[in-house]
Amino acid sequence: MARIIGGIATSHSPTIGFAQDTGKQNDPAWMPIFAGYEPVRKWLAETRPDVLFYIYNDHVTSFFFDHYSHFALGVGDSYAPADEGGGARRLPPVRGHAGLSHHVASALVADEFDLSFFQGKPLDHGCFSPLSMLWPHEPQWPGAIVPLQVGVLQFPIPSALRCYKLGQSLRKAIESYAEDLSVVIVATGGLSHQVHGERCGFNNTEWDMQFLEMIEKDPVQLTQMTHADYARLGGMEGSEVIMWLIMRGALSANVRKIHQSYYLPTMTALATAIYEDQSVAPPADTLTAYRDRINHQLKGIEKLEGTYPFTLATSLKAFRLNHFLHELIRPENRRRFQEDCETLFREHDLTSEECDLVRRRDWRSMIRYGVSFFMLEKLGAVVGVSNLHIYAAMRGQPLDEFLKTRNAPGALYSVAGNPPAKFSGTDKVEATKEAPGANE
Repeated sequence: MARIIGGIATSHSPTIGFAQDTGKQNDPAWMPIFAGYEPVRKWLAETRPDVLFYIYNDHVTSFFFDHYSHFALGVGDSYAPADEGGGARRLPPVRGHAGLSHHVASALVADEFDLSFFQGKPLDHGCFSPLSMLWPHEPQWPGAIVPLQVGVLQFPIPSALRCYKLGQSLRKAIESYAEDLSVVIVATGGLSHQVHGERCGFNNTEWDMQFLEMIEKDPVQLTQMTHADYARLGGMEGSEVIMWLIMRGALSANVRKIHQSYYLPTMTALATAIYEDQSVAPPADTLTAYRDRINHQLKGIEKLEGTYPFTLATSLKAFRLNHFLHELIRPENRRRFQEDCETLFREHDLTSEECDLVRRRDWRSMIRYGVSFFMLEKLGAVVGVSNLHIYAAMRGQPLDEFLKTRNAPGALYSVAGNPPAKFSGTDKVEATKEAPGANE
């Protein structure tokens, strides 16, 4: 069973990463930053957690306002530093723990938290600025992370209470994961600061000290505060400290604080803290009942013959191929696919198996591999094959036989914006029918 051994709170200002990357360890103005992180590094080296569940917010780097979610859970197996404008930091990618993240996703959704999921995205200083201080990273990081990106930059945003409740659900999710893992919950952001408008440069050390006291001893009172309360006391951007309540909600009611630091060098009050969890493991029957609840919605789905649910595990396995096919929405990629698909295959790092599936237009095998049908119809639109041709191939039937099962046998269509007057549906569909496994 996975277990939560403690929580870490840390600011995530780019100041922190800058100090490290430019070798400011012995500069009097920067030394307190390193001093604040040294006990945290030592504690992590001693406790050696397998996974850091890492709560942060992106600073409009990998997540833009064209699609902005409250809670976006990383479900991939690797995360690289993002380029925020001047080049990415020279840090190795950090491993993700896909198994735990997929389990947490199912558990939180079962508890009616509406999540979005991401993979293949780099992470900005909200993650890597403090992470590079917490863990050694040469040549690689000592463990894995599960990142949770919280959308706190575009209102309306989650309330403090919603964050705390998510943390409580997160605790149940982690403790019900069957693998033997030790997990530390890391919350980033804050403390007091404001970086825009005439109030730019606002800080409030008195509030910061009060907040640090309350997050340890009276987090419930913090959940009753509004976003305006947090902005008034800690600055508009400082109100991101509501993310700390996710960490606090995931810990036991009584925690033991073994470290705290505070430093206000320029714009942002920089803090670190360690809270050791004091709870006991939940009863086995409680965990069993909770796991049953998590899996309730898809129970029995395996009995539906010829049905392949597109799960997070499926999405991760076939992410590269799905991404390749999704990129066919770009006119330039469609042109290049028609002219020289092999070069495009190499540029997207497709495996030999994935290339072969696309070359043979083996529609059914692609579904079984993990390709979403809605990527198949994009490929069909590019190569001039109708959706009905694809459906027939997946059924293992010639097109004319499949059409006999439809109410309007002459209705061929695709998602192409400029469809051909008549679908050819010839050699590529015939090749599919001859593909290994196509008529099993």
